[in-house]
Amino acid sequence: MQLLILNGPNLNLLGRREPGIYGTRSFDDYLPELRAAFPHLTIEYFQSNHEGELLDKLHEVGYTYHGIVLNAGGYTHTSVALADAIAAINAPVVEVHLSNLHAREDFRQKSMIGRHCVGSISGFKLESYRLAVQYFDSLRPKRVGFKV
Repeated sequence: MQLLILNGPNLNLLGRREPGIYGTRSFDDYLPELRAAFPHLTIEYFQSNHEGELLDKLHEVGYTYHGIVLNAGGYTHTSVALADAIAAINAPVVEVHLSNLHAREDFRQKSMIGRHCVGSISGFKLESYRLAVQYFDSLRPKRVGFKV
């Protein structure tokens, strides 16, 4: 199963940016741990601060990958283009946020992309990504062993 974790603007600053909200670990530090927890999955990663690059990546993998874990950052609340791209592709998308959006400012409580995602996970800091990957892993056909 091939998955993409797609991070949007300012997520390259994890571990340094507002640690009280987003935590003290960088995503680059966390990613090997996440991959080790799911060794049977292929987890690729891409981050960009540019909306067009996020759109290009969704278009590139959205018809061939089994799933996408998307933290669109601030674009969550503003990007009709990302919403349209998610609606257009075949791969299911799980929306992920490190902070609990419902406990944040009013403008952060509205997601432009959420209606096109299979689900949304927020508030668990970096563990939000693990929960999203766990969802996709649960969809993977399990091999059942038979005792003779």
